[in-house]
Amino acid sequence: MHYNTNSYTVESVTSGHPDKICDQISDAVVDACLKQDPKSRVAVEAFGSHGLLVVGGEVTSNAKIDYEALARNVYKDIGHDDELRVITNVVQQSPDIAQGVDIGGAGDQGIMYGFATDDTPEFLPSALVNVHKLARGLEQLRREDKTNFWWIKPDGKTQLTVENGTVKTALVSCQHAENIEQNEVKRLFIRYLLEPVLGDLVDIEILVNPTGKFVQGGFAADTGLTGRKIMVDTYGGLAPHGGGAFSGKDATKVDRSAAYMARFVAKNIVANHLAKKCLVSVAYAIGRAEPLMINAVDEQGKSVIEVVNKKFDFRPAAIIERLDLQKPIYYTTAAYGHFGRIGLPWEEVISL
Repeated sequence: MHYNTNSYTVESVTSGHPDKICDQISDAVVDACLKQDPKSRVAVEAFGSHGLLVVGGEVTSNAKIDYEALARNVYKDIGHDDELRVITNVVQQSPDIAQGVDIGGAGDQGIMYGFATDDTPEFLPSALVNVHKLARGLEQLRREDKTNFWWIKPDGKTQLTVENGTVKTALVSCQHAENIEQNEVKRLFIRYLLEPVLGDLVDIEILVNPTGKFVQGGFAADTGLTGRKIMVDTYGGLAPHGGGAFSGKDATKVDRSAAYMARFVAKNIVANHLAKKCLVSVAYAIGRAEPLMINAVDEQGKSVIEVVNKKFDFRPAAIIERLDLQKPIYYTTAAYGHFGRIGLPWEEVISL
């Protein structure tokens, strides 16, 4: 049921990674709509490739949004400066979907999972917490330390491999200026990034830009697509995932809201010492409010569903109300993981 706590690998990516650019553009649309109209229904995705950005999807809202300008601003704020041709194609939500959502039903069918562990204060596996710290650290160094890190560009990835419970390999790939030597890149990352996050690096293999060069990045180097980093967004592949992405969707889409609720429940089961680890799963039919299934188990596979059924309501409208999900809070979730972060409503600890 749960990951092997002795041996696993997890990864993260920076906000300037092509897929994450698209996630942030999609969630910027969600927030912009909700800011003007909290009842907005949004399902928007972005695709970027070599000078082209496409923003498309369905929006039913009273909000007035300049999708092209919004996308360009996100791209610029991330730090990329190459020219883009932007195409937008946003229409209203299908009436066939709307008639089910209008009565409080789920906006789609699907399976969602929530997970928590007592391994860390974030209630996530320790290496997952640290791999996000490394990726976020790349961005912080780029934005805050121009003296030592003038050469860092927005695109980047991090990865940690754990064997026998300890970090065995740390990998950092970071877009950089042409005129910087790789041995200097590695030296600076060890001092300012890897040691502050991981501590003593003895017996850890350190890999930095293993191809030997990472000058070209973002859409200039690779395509990006909303929803293609769902393991980075959630539990690093260490717990199951139903397959539905989060970014670009308002809370009537249970891919997002029910996954947040499942995390909220799992975290509170663990935080209230009812389990050391907890996995919650839930499934829906489109247009139907009551879940088709809810299940919750602890680290031994023992059911804890009784407390879940007693304390939590998984109907979509109840989730939206419980977690206050009609606010513009989603853009900040679109990079560095949706879980384990202070201030998000599904991370609140309550008494059961």
